[in-house]
Amino acid sequence: MSVIHDIGYRRYQGPRLGRGSVFAALYVHGMRASFGLGRTFKAKIFPWSVAGIMLVVGVVAAAVKSQTGMELLTYETFPDQMSMLLILFCAVVAPELVSRDLRSGVLPLYFSRPLSRADYPLAKLAAMVTAGFAVLGVPMLIMFLTAAFSGDGMGAVWDETKAFAPGIAYALLFALVYGSIALLVSSFVSRRAVAAGATVAVFLVTAPVVGVLTFATTRTGQQLAQLASPATLVGGVGQWIFGRPEGMPEEFGIGSFGPLYGAVTLALLALCVSLLLVRYRKVAS
Repeated sequence: MSVIHDIGYRRYQGPRLGRGSVFAALYVHGMRASFGLGRTFKAKIFPWSVAGIMLVVGVVAAAVKSQTGMELLTYETFPDQMSMLLILFCAVVAPELVSRDLRSGVLPLYFSRPLSRADYPLAKLAAMVTAGFAVLGVPMLIMFLTAAFSGDGMGAVWDETKAFAPGIAYALLFALVYGSIALLVSSFVSRRAVAAGATVAVFLVTAPVVGVLTFATTRTGQQLAQLASPATLVGGVGQWIFGRPEGMPEEFGIGSFGPLYGAVTLALLALCVSLLLVRYRKVAS
């Protein structure tokens, strides 16, 4: 006859925090992983290098404007100019958030907790978007604070705020689109280096298509060409909101198709999120 012996293990007597706390813990862990916090120095090099470059650009732009009044970068052009760095940032960070878990096979452990199949990808996506928004938004905030409080009176602060608000929203749109695509691509690849390369390829391989369409089609085709690549799609939305940048050739404009660019961007975001949810429903099963 078998006997069950009590070998001294104690039952957990503390509070059970539930699904919301698990989601928050995943989000915080994702934010820390995005910048290599709690990991080796090697894991910190690239994300902090990209953040540092953007910060230096923002500080220089702010200093030049405060001293000379000349705008090297506006709130609208800063995200555009930093878009390639943001692509590289997302390509490196997204595999850290999801590919590592795929490769180590820990997902069944996550889903054994009070965590829905949607919570895991949404928490990772929130961390990815927040990290991308932070590296763009912090330099822009420095530019804003420097310009706002070096002006004369509250009128200058209000004028600067009106210019800053749409610019920071534009930066958030970049973070949403680039982060969603990067995380979706990485969710299918367990090797981080391969996932990073695949993410960059999604942006770079489609970019030449835009150039071909711009110079080889009708006027309408030229105005719609930027829909062909996520790297230029968000810029098309920026043209719709802010107008065509000064000095940009007319063939690179989007004409009256601004609402279409906005609709396609929203559809792309919805598609990425939907595919992420489907992907992790499949992985969990």
